[in-house]
Amino acid sequence: MKIEKPGRAIAAAAAVLAAAAATSLAVRAADPPPAAPAAPAAKAALTVNVVTAQRGTLPLTVAANGSIAAWQEASVGAEGNGWRIAEVLVNVGDAVKRGQVLATFAADLARADLAQTKAAVAEAEATAAEAAANAQRARELQASGALSAQQINQYLTAERTAQARLEAQRAAARVQELRLAQSQVLAPDSGVISARSATVGAVVPAGQELFRLIRQSRLEWRAEVPASELASLKPGLMAKVTPAGGAPIVGKVRMVAPTVDAATRNGLVYVDLPVGAAAKAGMFARGEFELGGAAAVTLPQGAVLLKDGFAWVFAVGADNKVRQLKVSTGRRSGDRIEITSPLEANARFVASGGAFLADGDTVRIGDAPRVAAAK
Repeated sequence: MKIEKPGRAIAAAAAVLAAAAATSLAVRAADPPPAAPAAPAAKAALTVNVVTAQRGTLPLTVAANGSIAAWQEASVGAEGNGWRIAEVLVNVGDAVKRGQVLATFAADLARADLAQTKAAVAEAEATAAEAAANAQRARELQASGALSAQQINQYLTAERTAQARLEAQRAAARVQELRLAQSQVLAPDSGVISARSATVGAVVPAGQELFRLIRQSRLEWRAEVPASELASLKPGLMAKVTPAGGAPIVGKVRMVAPTVDAATRNGLVYVDLPVGAAAKAGMFARGEFELGGAAAVTLPQGAVLLKDGFAWVFAVGADNKVRQLKVSTGRRSGDRIEITSPLEANARFVASGGAFLADGDTVRIGDAPRVAAAK
């Protein structure tokens, strides 16, 4: 029997292992490579409703601020000097009519003076009657020569003098009557008492103000309008005035001031308010002048996000991804806002909730696009 050497046996075993390894690698190389893992689907960030831009008509308005004031205020005072107030018949807020008695003065002295003057009038009337009779007799005797020309002239002069004295006494009586009439303070016009300084017992000089009266109870809104807008405002335009804390009041432009304040470059526009409106003189009010309407493209105000001083909207694409767009806005009416920037036709926009979205987010559409008509 032939015995092999150990070195040859080891070399043969190594050759067999190498052949087996080569066969395994060839089999693995023939197998297809494993598939790559699928990318996960994008998850919707928010469920939203969408709207489309709507064409419509929005009102053209001019906004302004201003104060409410009395149309005209009458100052009612004492005409006589040194009168003592005996009675005050009205107070602040009372509605009065033209000629109504507001207060009375103590008039005993005036009545006594009037009675004395009337007595002097009666005496002058008697003297004038006697002088007239003497003058008439002198005229009748003038042709007979019973009286000299000098005597006749004296009688005629005495008649004229007596008549003049009578007229003077009558004038003095009228003065006393007017003075007595001044013992009553009368309303110069119908309206509302806005201020009162009269107190019982006070002795007031002539001309001192006792009451202040809002004539005819009329109020007006004095709107401060920029000079650039004054040309568009004309008498007769309607204005919606909203006093602080009150409901809107519809007024009408009465007059546009012919001058502009050199410091503010604003002009005053006077708007008549209806009598009985829930407004008080001195109140601050905001308002708008209605100039008509004009076509506009609008979106709901909830679809417009104000951020960093700009207006933004979120457009929803066909793949339900949103794009953040900066837009320019204009007029507002109700819950609609005008978009002055160009918008794509039939584009869909997130109706609300834009503050929770970022550019490129995927959203879920809650329902079909809603179209709300512009007001």
